[in-house]
Order: sequence, then structure tokens, then C-alpha cells
Amino acid sequence: MTFDQIITAVKLKHEQLCNADVHTIATLPRVTPSRGIYLFSEKEKPLYVGRTNTLRTRLQQHTRNNENQATFAFLLARHETGRLQASYRPEGSRKDLLRNHEFRDAFDRARERIRNMDVQWVEEVDPTTQAILEIYSAHETEAVYNSFDNH
Repeated sequence: MTFDQIITAVKLKHEQLCNADVHTIATLPRVTPSRGIYLFSEKEKPLYVGRTNTLRTRLQQHTRNNENQATFAFLLARHETGRLQASYRPEGSRKDLLRNHEFRDAFDRARERIRNMDVQWVEEVDPTTQAILEIYSAHETEAVYNSFDNH
């Protein structure tokens, strides 16, 4: 496929994503595609676009009590507590932040919040198209919590 063909496909897939059935984590169908792009939103406001090769599992991971799996919840907790700067030292690390009661409470609230968010997805198996679709969809929907900054 040429790059122009990929971009054309991405635009079509994005439209499919925006028009896909709406679910919550609790109402996920038993059968979902394995690979694709997903969109979390609240009150029709796009919040976060992600991509995965294990869709059902990945969506459920966003609500688990694990800071490395529930990455969107962790991001929401960072915003709620104002602790936006990542640290690569023990002090200020993910584990350290979760020892702080204020942050832990925010993380737990975020996981519950995600359980109740609307989620939509579209299947995409090609890794290149998947990566471009994630960026395109985050940009087009103006998803609040997507950032493609380098760390």
C-alpha cells in the first residue's frame, strides 16, 4: 500500500470509529476484534484514543489496580492531583505516587470513572495503519488526554 492509500484508509476507519456502537467496560460484548483503535469519551466528549493488539483485555486493563496497565487512569490521576511531571527516579515514580493517599484516591476514582465511560472501537490489524489511525483519531476528535510528547 502506498502512503496515500494508507491515509485514505485511515480517514475511512476514523469515520467508522466515530460511528461505532457505544459500550462501557461493563457492557463489552463477549466477542470483539483483537487488534484496533479505541476511543474513551464522557458525555460525547472524546478523552483518550488508544491502540492495541488485545482489545478486550486492554480495555479492561484500564480499570485494574495496576499503574502499569491502567495507564489512562494514572494519567487522569496525574491531572487531578497536578502531578504531571514523570520521574524516572524512585522519588516521584509511579509506585511512589501510589503511596501518597491523595494520589491513590485519585487513581481509584479514575479507574471507576473509566468503568463508566463510553468506549468505541474499530478493528485495524496493520501496525502502520494502526499507529497513524491512533494519531489521526486523537487529533481529529481533539481527545483531551492524548499527548505524543517525547519523554
